[in-house]
Amino acid sequence: MDSKYVQYGCGWSAPKSWRNFDASPTVRFERLPIVGNLYTKNSKRFPSNVEFGDIVNGLPVPNDSCNGIYCSHILEHLSLEDFRIALKNTYKILNPDGYFRLVVPDLEHSIREYLDDSSENSSLNFLKATFLGREKRNRGLKGFILDWLGNSYHLWMWDFKSISQELKNAGFVDIRRATYGDCTDPLFKDAEDEGRWVDCLGVECRKTIH
Repeated sequence: MDSKYVQYGCGWSAPKSWRNFDASPTVRFERLPIVGNLYTKNSKRFPSNVEFGDIVNGLPVPNDSCNGIYCSHILEHLSLEDFRIALKNTYKILNPDGYFRLVVPDLEHSIREYLDDSSENSSLNFLKATFLGREKRNRGLKGFILDWLGNSYHLWMWDFKSISQELKNAGFVDIRRATYGDCTDPLFKDAEDEGRWVDCLGVECRKTIH
């Protein structure tokens, strides 16, 4: 598929107007001949237009070719090192006239909720809400497989100041706080889900024009 709009970490949200990638090993299993048709780890299967692709390792997309790149609730699942690699790889494939838009949980919002929570469970609520703590470990072979196939925990959290600096370091310009549906490029509306922007941090930026 040749598309100038790329979404990575798409999950089950895969608009036909976009080229959609997800790094879940489940995508690979589901694409296997015969065996893949029998694989039902999740409650539903990935849409047929979802390709396996990991932004940290690099996507099979030419440099300077994307008018739009979008990711929603993906970057917080990366370590700081991998996050920086992901930004560099995103920058490479974006063209100078294109937009990169992202949504992540808002660390500042979570901290304000924690500070406003006077209950004895305030820290517990904070750790649960931010997915920074684990209530129990998955053990044994089954636990190992579950951890390998899924990454629901957050490895690094962001507020606007910190993520803006990282984007600037990667070469992005025109960095601003974004809201759902406010991009001048109407095709982003096909990929964005309003519910995933609630109480979260949306950011829009562009590539340096040389």
